[in-house]
Amino acid sequence: MNSLDWTVLIGYFGVMVAIGLWSHRHVDDVSDFFTAGGRMPWWLSGISHHMSGYSAVMFTGYAGIAYQYGVTSFVTWSLPIAIGIGIGAKLFAPRLNRLRSRLHVASPLEYLKNRYNVPTQQALAWSGLLLKIVDVGAKWAAIATLLSVFTGMSLTQGIFITGAITAVYCTVGGLWADALTELGQFVIQLFAGLTMLVIVLDELGGLSALWTVWDKLPEGHAEPTAGPYTVTFLLAYLFIKTFEYNGGMWNQAQRYMATDSARSATRSARLSAILWLVWPAVLFFPMWAAPLLVEAKKPDASDSYALMTGQLLPHGLLGLVVVGFFSHTMAMCSSDANAISAVFTRDIAPVFSKAARSWDNRAGLLAARLSTLAFLALSMALATQINSPAFKDIISVVIKWVAGLMGPIAIPFMLGLLRPFRRSGPTAALTSWAAGLLAFYFTNYDLHGSVKTDVALQYQVALPLAISLVLYVVVGLLKPEDTPERDALIETINSDGGGPRGGAATVPGRRTGPDVTGVPEGLKD
Repeated sequence: MNSLDWTVLIGYFGVMVAIGLWSHRHVDDVSDFFTAGGRMPWWLSGISHHMSGYSAVMFTGYAGIAYQYGVTSFVTWSLPIAIGIGIGAKLFAPRLNRLRSRLHVASPLEYLKNRYNVPTQQALAWSGLLLKIVDVGAKWAAIATLLSVFTGMSLTQGIFITGAITAVYCTVGGLWADALTELGQFVIQLFAGLTMLVIVLDELGGLSALWTVWDKLPEGHAEPTAGPYTVTFLLAYLFIKTFEYNGGMWNQAQRYMATDSARSATRSARLSAILWLVWPAVLFFPMWAAPLLVEAKKPDASDSYALMTGQLLPHGLLGLVVVGFFSHTMAMCSSDANAISAVFTRDIAPVFSKAARSWDNRAGLLAARLSTLAFLALSMALATQINSPAFKDIISVVIKWVAGLMGPIAIPFMLGLLRPFRRSGPTAALTSWAAGLLAFYFTNYDLHGSVKTDVALQYQVALPLAISLVLYVVVGLLKPEDTPERDALIETINSDGGGPRGGAATVPGRRTGPDVTGVPEGLKD
């Protein structure tokens, strides 16, 4: 990178901070900070949902998969995510929106204390928080790895720079800042990605390379599944991502909660699904063609995309593509930080602190911002250890840890929204959660903590979720714990009208929602 590239990168950081400071004017209470006051346009929510779903890991870990195995990187990653979000557009998105509009909650998990009980809420909250620290740590490590390729910075320096910039805008502006910066990041990534595609096609002989390049690539590069990414893995991944990207990742649930209605949440999900189907294919093609252009130096080929951009792009455009790397990671990390802050301040802190139960708007906002900073600091500290033996490498953390552990946390949260599972109560929720976590451990490690190497990847990521799902249903049937209060809560979430079918019902523990502010001018649908 030369001075022109650095100018582009520093200018991008400056714009992100400016958006955060501008968004600060529209954050008056915790409802604004965590759910944009329920006034986010569906199209902004959809773009934000898409952008907050992937990071620079795509340009490192998944670039390595694309380099080694080709098309399977798309078929076994973004395609199942697109299908899963499409399924959830009617199944989960409107119900998550009703959590805010009907129950007046600001955290996705806030309804769990009434759907199950406080211990269940705390188990899911704490385990999800710890998992997200690891997950976001992997994202910081991924972007720092790319930064080191281009600038020679150390891993620690790269983590600190990206984390500090992200902390400024997402702490002062809340979800509004996250969504608006993600919109800007989407525009930047759109231009950068198309530029990279055009340059690679020109290098390979023009537009015809889209269909002629496959004969020149390594054998099997056009196969939909390859290596450890088998059909079984694809089906398992579809199963997992349907839960994860429809709210199991709490930051995704917030995007649906932030829209003004259940219908808008559905439209938001459909837009995100379309983007997941189309846009990753544009980004992946240069990665698929990379074996013809560069020779990866790392065994997992995670440096292939960075080497290719450094070789092909002129200065200025190189800086823009590097900005594109940053945009994805900062989008995901800032949205995760906001979601974790919501869970901590609304679900965890009130259980342990009497003062937290009576926070006014000022105190609540201060707690939200401080907890956001604390989460970012912890994840950044962990990122410096991401290549230690405990975590092995970036892609194993993202695929194995997150996919394997997300299911046991997501099952009680997501299925608790649906009528068919109304019999499943606290016993079913805690049993499925605990058994899923144990299944993950014993699938991946032995009793002494040594990593197992004889278990296929698809079983490592799918068994915990499958066991959690089966136990959640079976225990609910054997020991039903549905009550009139829980049934009323579920009906409130599921009904299209103003309340439960058959008349109004009182929802236990319902809070009076704070006044919400209007949408910032110029963003109205």
